[in-house]
Amino acid sequence: MPIQQSTSSSLRFASRRWLALAVGVCAGLLTGGCSLSKPGQPDGKGTATTGVTSVQAATNSAESAIMRGDRDEALRLFGKAIEINPEFTRAHMGMADVYRIDGDYAKAEKAYGKSAALEPQNFDAQYFHGLMLHVLGRAQDAIGAYLRSLSIKPDDFQANLNISAAYYQIGESGQGLPYAQTAVRLNPKDGTARLNLGTLYAELGKDREAVAEYQQAAELMPLTPALLTNLSDSLGRLQRFDEMRNTLEQLAKTAPSPAAYERLGFSLFKLKLFDESRENFNKALALDANYCPALNGLGVCELNAWLWSERKDDGARTRAFDALRKSLVIKPGQPRIQEILSRYQ
Repeated sequence: MPIQQSTSSSLRFASRRWLALAVGVCAGLLTGGCSLSKPGQPDGKGTATTGVTSVQAATNSAESAIMRGDRDEALRLFGKAIEINPEFTRAHMGMADVYRIDGDYAKAEKAYGKSAALEPQNFDAQYFHGLMLHVLGRAQDAIGAYLRSLSIKPDDFQANLNISAAYYQIGESGQGLPYAQTAVRLNPKDGTARLNLGTLYAELGKDREAVAEYQQAAELMPLTPALLTNLSDSLGRLQRFDEMRNTLEQLAKTAPSPAAYERLGFSLFKLKLFDESRENFNKALALDANYCPALNGLGVCELNAWLWSERKDDGARTRAFDALRKSLVIKPGQPRIQEILSRYQ
């Protein structure tokens, strides 16, 4: 999903066939900045009189060190503040920020989790704890943290966007849909949110709604392979093969891949443009000779040519069976391909 903090950098998560869920991540997650606490602000627990001045002084100095780019010194000073008062949330948050900036997401998750436990009503602590869990691949746990953040701030755009992505990733798109819809309502001009909503609609079999969202996304964001693939897949299920073809031609030009050429070959086959279909299946196999969907597509094309020749074109028959048998060797257990071979062998 999209996991998102506050800017447009993106992180991709693997998804099911022909679905790719974009998940945006703040640039600060991968580089620097994005400190959550302001120097000198006495927020968080542990503000009783004993040791407060020393805790705040150490924390202020740590935040100043972050601004100078000296994150090692910042960690040392945050650690000193926590030694003086283990319940000073701002120091835990500051330490978590540094770990996040440095890409140490496991340590950041623990520090944000501690902050969230100390201050259950701290939105940033709950949200960033969820974000780190999500980045670490713990989508189910991330959902719990996102829900806690949304109980504090229900209309936060990033939290709604991310929790919908997390639900998708654990196979509960129906649960994620209302959050994806809320994200689009909160920021209707965000292309990632539109792509996210479209992906959930498609997963739920609502391809008309999915196409509408993908087309909106296409006007708001770059035409990424994920967007073009998703759009073409929904168009295909709606049997809008001309539009599917146009979308896949654009995909094949901008991001040629075995999958792009195979899907283009499929759309051309449905349009009864068999020579062009065969050509694109061969293009897919030129990139990956073992790509089973293209082997199957080529086999069906050649088998079709053999049948139309009144079973006289032995070359087409040989090419068909060679492709289909190779596909079965690479990927056994394809009942439809086995049935075709049995029927025409």
